[in-house]
Amino acid sequence: MDKIIDIAIIGSGPGGMTAAIYAARAGLKTVVFEKSTIGGQMGYTNEIENFPGIDKISGFDLAVILNEQAKKFNAEYINEEVKEIRKEGSLFSITTSNGEYSAYTVILALGASPRTLGLESEKKLRGSGVSYCATCDGNFYKGADVAVVGGGNTAFEDALFLANICRKVYIIHRRSEFRAEMILQEQVKKTPNIELVVNSTPKDILGKFEVEGIKVINTDGNERDIEVQGVFVAVGTTPNSDLVKDLVNIDNYGYIITDNNMETSVHGIFAVGDVRNTVLRQIVTACADGAIAAQNAGKIVLENTK
Repeated sequence: MDKIIDIAIIGSGPGGMTAAIYAARAGLKTVVFEKSTIGGQMGYTNEIENFPGIDKISGFDLAVILNEQAKKFNAEYINEEVKEIRKEGSLFSITTSNGEYSAYTVILALGASPRTLGLESEKKLRGSGVSYCATCDGNFYKGADVAVVGGGNTAFEDALFLANICRKVYIIHRRSEFRAEMILQEQVKKTPNIELVVNSTPKDILGKFEVEGIKVINTDGNERDIEVQGVFVAVGTTPNSDLVKDLVNIDNYGYIITDNNMETSVHGIFAVGDVRNTVLRQIVTACADGAIAAQNAGKIVLENTK
């Protein structure tokens, strides 16, 4: 590729693909680098029903639609892993597993990975009763019994959200003390259909094809099988920011810091979606990030190519 890329997008989750749609539609040379398959975490979601304008769709199918829409406007996809990004004058040098590229601007859509319980059954039943996002998937469990694993703010917020939908919610935590804010703990204690299962860790998730229960073991070594139809893992996420940890500013948790224009501490580099420090990590907010980043990156391209 000889021509300088106007906007190089690293990652093809919803934020990255929306950025590609906006950038390519504006007539800018747009290239998306993706090391694996399109869609990011969204691709693992069996059903999405809170994306505006679409009643129900799988994450993979939505990824295909966004991908095709970006290609219609001549966005290019390169299936290579980005190994390094360097600023060289007014350009950025991008080293991949297969070559070198130059770009006027870069949009980081690197995503974040949910921390897992490390169980084989968890991996097997992911998307079939095991979820990492209560606001995404909670509605599929109306009237059901579910478990939330974790003891921080996210776990308690998830439990309170699910308590309005589900018949019974179990919060499973390895200790009897919680990291969640006291106001959340008080709200949970006042919610009659939430039960705390403390000093306990998940040993196995039960079910052959879909979740049928969760086996926990307490600090005394006693095991208990709890019948649930859904398990929500809320033990944190890990932002995929290692690629740029020495290039742009990140917060204490590893999330990339941006301004309202989605620009990082390095002029010309933007970050969108789950990898940036944001209050809500949803498909629709990642898409909004992508649109904003593409718009502002385009301004920089015009400045450099006048």
